[in-house]
Amino acid sequence: MQIEHTEYYSHILGRNLKIEITGHFGYPIIMFPTSQGSYTQNADFHLNGSISSFIDDGKVKLYNVETIDKDTFYADHLSPAERIRNYERYIQFLVQEFVPSIQKLHQTHRVAVAGCSFGGYHASNFAFRYPDLVSHLFCLSGAFSIRSFMDNYQDNLVYFNCPEEFMPNDEAWKYRHMHIVLSTSDQDICLDKTRKMAAILATKSINFWYDEAKWINHDWPLWRMVFPKFISNYFN
Repeated sequence: MQIEHTEYYSHILGRNLKIEITGHFGYPIIMFPTSQGSYTQNADFHLNGSISSFIDDGKVKLYNVETIDKDTFYADHLSPAERIRNYERYIQFLVQEFVPSIQKLHQTHRVAVAGCSFGGYHASNFAFRYPDLVSHLFCLSGAFSIRSFMDNYQDNLVYFNCPEEFMPNDEAWKYRHMHIVLSTSDQDICLDKTRKMAAILATKSINFWYDEAKWINHDWPLWRMVFPKFISNYFN
């Protein structure tokens, strides 16, 4: 697979963010690492390699982007208000800077997003907040709330970064075009969270694909096993 390591300067964040680009052509998929993971994590644990045939055939192109978890939800030295403000700046980096650059390069209006575990949170939160920018969501063993990081702090930014809270109050038509995959397993620590999100979508009659594997834990073997199935369904 063709792999390029580069940096993207964000004026909103005032810093460079590292990007790993995998593939030479194809539909753009923005991928996020797990909690505090490196931007190369999905490659290091062979998640990217699990869909190598689709990458080599030019069907998809992966953009593994650095997160700022250490300056947001895992920044214990910052107040909850500062943590969520920093995360909102990261979201706006995606919306106002990074996604527009991919739209221009690929001549497409929408992108796909994907992630495992806390990367699944990043992907689903972005997709549900900005559905017009997202065509496909692949949330593998994800979470849908950041309340546990907020030390009981509450403001609108916290609410609007908790999909399990704002989605029940949103308008379903916004998501009619989106291909949504919620993946988990019967031994996944995120099983209940995924089932809860699935129930929210079902109540609102939003189409989605719920996939529950059996006899496998919340870890890379699960995600490597199911990711090719989802990519094959949409990009074969």
